[in-house]
Amino acid sequence: MRRREVIALLGAAAAAWPLTARAQQTALPVVAFINAGAADSSAPRAAAFRKGLVETGYVEGQNVTVEYHWLEGQYDRLPALVADLVRRRVAVIATPASTLATRLAKAATTTIPIIFGVGEDPVPLGLVASLARPGGNVTGINFFTTEVTAKELRLLHDLVPKAVRVAVLVNPANAGTAEPTLRDAQEAARAIGLQIQILNATTAGEIDAAFAGFARERPDALLVGPDSFFNSRLVQFVTLTAVNKIPAAYWVRDFVVAGGLMSYGTNLTDAFRQVGAYAGRVLKGEKPADLPVLQSTKFEFAINLQTARALGIEVPPAVLSIADEVIE
Repeated sequence: MRRREVIALLGAAAAAWPLTARAQQTALPVVAFINAGAADSSAPRAAAFRKGLVETGYVEGQNVTVEYHWLEGQYDRLPALVADLVRRRVAVIATPASTLATRLAKAATTTIPIIFGVGEDPVPLGLVASLARPGGNVTGINFFTTEVTAKELRLLHDLVPKAVRVAVLVNPANAGTAEPTLRDAQEAARAIGLQIQILNATTAGEIDAAFAGFARERPDALLVGPDSFFNSRLVQFVTLTAVNKIPAAYWVRDFVVAGGLMSYGTNLTDAFRQVGAYAGRVLKGEKPADLPVLQSTKFEFAINLQTARALGIEVPPAVLSIADEVIE
């Protein structure tokens, strides 16, 4: 072979190397991770999801690609996003904290595995046939957000026993969570003898507007409904409740750590880990139909005593004794 021909062959091979590397990279299975919140505020939960993958032998960038889709409260982006994922036939769709995303994905595909994390019972939602035998291409974890609303409201009333009117703030764009939250809150309020004032917010500006309205109709306390977008605005919530001196209850401890008064709910970080682990098991070949829906068993009640003092609230010893976490 002539020298010129050898050089040409080597040049052609070198040009093909990047293409080969790209082909190997794109050959990795793709897990599409959908969350209604923001990347910065949800970083610990995304890390927990990756931890679940690692537990089943999958490391991001090595043998699996994770596509992160952060909606930042823009739920209207979901239909187009889900349609694109189905068109590209990703390996798994993971929806660790979005009922709406799960329902849209289920309606869009019967073949791509969907691993969910939802706060409501997935059977009445039509996501699975039963908890033990999901059937179909969908399974995941139920981490009880709406089901604990009544308990959350009672604990808030225990902290603020003189409260009569409680505002409940929900995100109507996330109707699958907002509606059962309001239903459970209204039922619990009737049992306790409280009046409920319903507030809606879908954007950061509408959150500000809801608090601005307190000047006209001042509630005695506030219950913030579960929503991933709300979770991405925890600093805004904590600041506004402090400025307006409103005792507020939340569904996750993140708010209490940031300066909120109290929270009651399940450990969402662990739920994300379990969604990651199920995604890994499906990548290994297990069928969603054969993986029973998991249910959270650990509930956390957290109180921020510094915030309580700033609000002039003296936490009853009986309430303090049942707290799982007390932040001084």
